[in-house]
Amino acid sequence: MREGRPFDPYGAHRDDPYSFLAGIGDDEPVFYAPLLDAWCVTRREDLLAVLKDDKSYSARDHNPRPKVELPDDVARMFKTWRGDGGLGVGSLDPPAHARVREVLNIGFTPAKVRAFEPTMRKIATDLVERAAADAEFDFIEAFTVPYALEVMCARLGVPDSYLDRCRLWSEQRIELMMLQHDTDPGLLREWAQGLVDFGAFARELAKQRLADPQDDLISELLHHGKAGNTLTADEVAVQIPTLIFAGHMTCAEALGTIMYQQLRAPGGWAEVADGTIATRDLVEEGLRFDAPLAGMYRTATRDVVVGDVHLAEGSRLLLLYGAAGRDSRAHACPAAFSPGSGSSSHLAFGHGIHFCLGASFARAELEIAVQALASRMPGLTLAPGQSPRHRPVFPLRALTELRVRQ
Repeated sequence: MREGRPFDPYGAHRDDPYSFLAGIGDDEPVFYAPLLDAWCVTRREDLLAVLKDDKSYSARDHNPRPKVELPDDVARMFKTWRGDGGLGVGSLDPPAHARVREVLNIGFTPAKVRAFEPTMRKIATDLVERAAADAEFDFIEAFTVPYALEVMCARLGVPDSYLDRCRLWSEQRIELMMLQHDTDPGLLREWAQGLVDFGAFARELAKQRLADPQDDLISELLHHGKAGNTLTADEVAVQIPTLIFAGHMTCAEALGTIMYQQLRAPGGWAEVADGTIATRDLVEEGLRFDAPLAGMYRTATRDVVVGDVHLAEGSRLLLLYGAAGRDSRAHACPAAFSPGSGSSSHLAFGHGIHFCLGASFARAELEIAVQALASRMPGLTLAPGQSPRHRPVFPLRALTELRVRQ
């Protein structure tokens, strides 16, 4: 085992992991990070090779692990809160993955996305109007999180009365997955109980839609499968928390990054408001420049070679999508934020069989949000005196706040 590199995305490199990764450069594009107990893969071509090889790499353990040992009862709740419906689609390997993914895809076809765009636009417009009541506000709290959460829950068919609880449950999942330090056992049990409640809520909602279908994604998964291929209520219940969590967290984080980078750019927000920068170009560059999900884990199922590094079966790899977005051999402006530079080849949505099933949905969601903001707030600027920080929730890239002025 190599000594490794002191990569610390929870601490020293939390706000800017890219300078550290660029400093390693081509000398060590695959390196061991002791803090993460994983081999970090930074080069686009190496990431693609891993993501295309489903026989040599498993996605089953793709989430971050708590760094400290959980109490037995908390560990048990954390392991079983989803119920008996199997794993979330992101944790499935072939052949189980193909069946579940095929059903989930019906909810995110181009036609389905287009049909839902008026709902996205209404949610965005309402939230922008609400935020516009204040001359200065926190963009993260006032817009990105509520917008992304409401959009995802509306598509699923989650009642509005559960929005706050879904946000809380998602936060509790983050706290447990990414736990880095010893924490009060009572608080850990509170978080774990939140996940148990999340799972119970999902199972009850799936049961209701099985008996009484509505015009929503949960009902589609239960009743509208291609060639009769649907999911059971238990299987749908397992996917509901995943779709809520991944669907709203990453969108909210991407919006925060997109806005921050453009507001601090030389041309500022005015270049978006007057059409100098196309909405789609801004969204794609934001996703490339600082992917909302900085990376995803894989486990080698046999001895492999990644780049020029030989790894034994069982080795844990961290595929750094964000670093691949800064790969100078794959992108025209790797170290600069430059909308319109042809950045749509990024890996922010992954690649291969686990390519984000909601990618087209997310793109529409982000573009509609930007359009609503540009229309209602053309003079938006960063509030003075702030230095935005990121939350210690790697591999998520989440700003703590982003104060803006109209």
